[in-house]
Amino acid sequence: MRSESWVELVDLSPPVVTFRWHYAFAADGQQLTSDSTLRFRDRAEVEADLAAHGYTVREVADAPDRPGKEFVFVARRS
Repeated sequence: MRSESWVELVDLSPPVVTFRWHYAFAADGQQLTSDSTLRFRDRAEVEADLAAHGYTVREVADAPDRPGKEFVFVARRS
């Protein structure tokens, strides 16, 4: 089955990015879309939100597949 896919930027309003994935299938001409929105936050903002919701941050590490670009938070309910 042959298919095509592409992504379209819908909105860029930092720190929020909205995009739409398009999928087109050659066999039957069907097209599907999938909308996503990402909100980018810095470490301090995430830690403050966790604390505000009753969590204590135990550890913050790099994501194994994206060192220096993403954080993995280990937190425990206070």
